[in-house]
Amino acid sequence: MRAIEVTGTLDVTGQLSLDRPIENFAPSRVRVIVLFPDVTEEVETDPDDTPIEEVKASLRRALQQSKSGQTRPIAELWDRIDAE
Repeated sequence: MRAIEVTGTLDVTGQLSLDRPIENFAPSRVRVIVLFPDVTEEVETDPDDTPIEEVKASLRRALQQSKSGQTRPIAELWDRIDAE
C-alpha cells in the first residue's frame, strides 16, 4: 500500500473536499485517514500559499502578455528584484 499526503476541507455535511486533485493514480477505492488539529492547536496557514486559481490566472495573463509582445528586458526585471 502506498500513502500520499494532501490537504482538504471537511464541510458541514461531513463531505471531504481535497485542495488539489490526486494525480498519477488509476481510479480505485482508497482508505482515508483524517487528522484533525487539537482544539488548542491553531490551524497553520502559509502566507505564501497562493490559491491555485489565482496562480493559473496569473500564468494565463503572463502568457497573453508574452504572445502580444508586452515583455520587458531581463535586466529591467533584475533591477526591480534588487529594489525589493
